[in-house]
Amino acid sequence: MWYEPVFYACNYGVLGAWALLLFAPGWRWTDRLVSSALVPLLFGAAYALLLFSDRDGSPDGSFLTLDGIMAIFTSRQTVAAAWIHYLIFDLFVGAWEVRDAQKLGIAHLAVAPFLVLTLLFGPVGLLGYLTLRAALRRRWRFELEPAP
Repeated sequence: MWYEPVFYACNYGVLGAWALLLFAPGWRWTDRLVSSALVPLLFGAAYALLLFSDRDGSPDGSFLTLDGIMAIFTSRQTVAAAWIHYLIFDLFVGAWEVRDAQKLGIAHLAVAPFLVLTLLFGPVGLLGYLTLRAALRRRWRFELEPAP
């Protein structure tokens, strides 16, 4: 199917960004590439293309019930789009974890395991990072910087 190359390009393409976060977090090009709008724009375009061109979805799909959600994911194209959705948001969270840790002076070696968990299990990695962050700072509250 035409959407499989899009899926594979995103699925494997995101690994370069994760490698930069894991192995070169302080490199200026890591921030320029991973924290820029480039990756979300490319992946967002692929996501929108897959999602809005899918005509094989079930008419029983609904976001209000578990059965309705199951019906939404009966199309391979919709599943590919959903996976890209995960890829985009997990990378966004991983990039935030790296920037936040750098701002707070948290050693990258302490953050790296949570980056891997964020890549593989999204919210579990974020939970781990936030727990590390709270333990080192001795508080759970975190402030977001206002946009310049």
